[in-house]
Order: sequence, then C-alpha cells, then structure tokens
Amino acid sequence: MSTSFRFTEPLPPKSATGRVAEVYEQIARDFGIAEPATFVVLSSAPELLAPTWALMRESLIAGPGGRTGKELAALGVSRANQCPFCVDAHTVLLHATGDHALAERIARGERPENEEHARVLDWGEHTRVPGADLEPYPFPREHAPGYLGTALAFHFINRIVSALLTEQLLPAGAQRFRTVRSLTGRTLARAVRRPARPGEALALLDLPDAGEAPAWACGTAVGPAYAALLRAAMAGAGLLDGDEPDLVEDTLQSWDGAHPPLTLDGFPDRRERPGARLALLAALAPYRITAEDVAAWRRPEHTDHCLVHLVAYGAFLAVDRIESALPRPLTRTYTDTRRINQWAQ
Repeated sequence: MSTSFRFTEPLPPKSATGRVAEVYEQIARDFGIAEPATFVVLSSAPELLAPTWALMRESLIAGPGGRTGKELAALGVSRANQCPFCVDAHTVLLHATGDHALAERIARGERPENEEHARVLDWGEHTRVPGADLEPYPFPREHAPGYLGTALAFHFINRIVSALLTEQLLPAGAQRFRTVRSLTGRTLARAVRRPARPGEALALLDLPDAGEAPAWACGTAVGPAYAALLRAAMAGAGLLDGDEPDLVEDTLQSWDGAHPPLTLDGFPDRRERPGARLALLAALAPYRITAEDVAAWRRPEHTDHCLVHLVAYGAFLAVDRIESALPRPLTRTYTDTRRINQWAQ
C-alpha cells in the first residue's frame, strides 16, 4: 500500500493517546484537517509534534494579521525552500480563505494583481536569506509577530516535509487540477475562517522548561511556542558523534540562504559522517536526502523517533540562522515576562 511517508512508519492517528491525541484533536478543530501528514510524520516524537503545531497555530491561525496575508507569506517561504507539497497546500488554503482568483493566479505562476499581496509573497521568499532586509514590512508593524512566526514555522515545516514526505499533497497529484483545489479549499473554509483564540495551543507545552521567548514575538503566544520548538529540536544534537554538532553548527553560521550545488560540494561523506551529512541536508537541502543517506546513518538502535529528531535538529538550525540574523531591535531580549507568564497558567 502506497504511503506519503518516507523513511518512517508513523502510527495511525486513530491509535494516538495522551499528548499526541490532544494535538490531533486541536488540529482537527482549528486547522480543519483531522490527520494532516505534515504533523502525523512528527508523531513518533510528541515533544516535537506539540511545539511545531503550537508555533503554526499561534502565528498562522491565531496570531496577529489576516489569514490571506500570512498564507501568502508561508507560500513565499515554501517557494524559496523548493517545497512543492507546501506550495500546493497554501494554494488550497488560499481557496479556503475565499481568495479564489488569487489562489489560481499563483497556481499558474503569475504575480498577484494586488500589489500588497505581491509584496507579502516576495517578503516570504526573501526570509530564506539570513540578514535579508525585511523592512519596511508589507504589513502593519503590530502584525509582525504573526508574520515572523508564520515564516519561521514554515522554514521548519518545509524541511520536515521535504525530508520525510513525498511531494504529493493529494493522491495521484490531484491538487494539480483547478476544480480539486477549489473544492478542497471549500471543505476547509469553515475552519479557516473561524476566529481562533490565541494561546490555546500553549496548554500542550511544558512552558516552564521552554526557555526565553524571543523579543520579536512582543509578548504574544507566538513567543513561548517558538521557544518550546527551539528547545525540543536542538535536543537532536545528542544523536551526533564527537565534534559533529560543532561541524554542523559552524557550517550553518556561514550559510547565506543559497541552495547547495548538485554535487553537494562540502557536505560530509555519508560513509564517514552520516549523521552530520543528514543534519546538514535537512538544514540546506532536505529534498536531496536519499534512502542511502538514511541507511548509512541508521543503526538498530535508531528508531523513527531518532530519525525525526535528527532531521528536526538540522531543520531548526536553518531556522535559528534566519531568526538570529533578524534586525537587532527585534532580537533584543524581551524583559517584560508578565504577559508570557500568563500563558503558562
């Protein structure tokens, strides 16, 4: 039986219990899709699943800013990361917002007619380049936590999807047909257009241990969700040997947003440093991960949980490189913790 999963075999969502079942319940209600492969693929690592969903929910769904604009930003990010699965998904979700003409222009590869929409799409694409000039924003400044959180969430999700899922959003690539895109979007319209209360996903997280929220989140629920995902993803460094974490992280520090050449010059040899190679591929070119790369690293003790964690570690290193290069006023420590502490109660 064909499956959309590569290299892992997640348990069926119907068998989920505990925190995983709680996450699925919230996804079905607020995202409108009961069993999205994007999140099911993370289910073998609940400590990653919950903050990934929380960051997406609290920024894209419940965060400041309109849904159409944030879908465009996410679509721009997905284009920049060469993730066709996510590009197709956001095109369908634009249909769900009711912006059918906009969705179809983008599906045809055309620029949005509305200049504001076009600038938001461009802005999303530019976020792949660490240190890119992202200001002035093509949206109100007070909406920055929602847009920045959405962009960073999909820099992570794109990499998970490209590494661990096939490119097919729907069976047999049915999303390529306009009628299917439109009808699928209409089935999601009710959930997409329903107002979502900020902060509800934070109940799924262990907030006291999440770490400090970034300043750009401005005290919104986006901040604790981002901090929780950072903490969970970086734990994957423990799956590497010796000095490999230093090798991987040093390489990311000099990354300029470019996609690597086809020859993968400079990447570790899979026979010598298979873990470091997988982590770097997850960060810079997850769509280039092969069965040979996974097999070279995977030993009997390496479960699906381990593989998901290693890929997440590499994926988040790219996110961290982008986030840490944001303009200084946005990265200054957020000292007023009163608002953040409210989410933990």
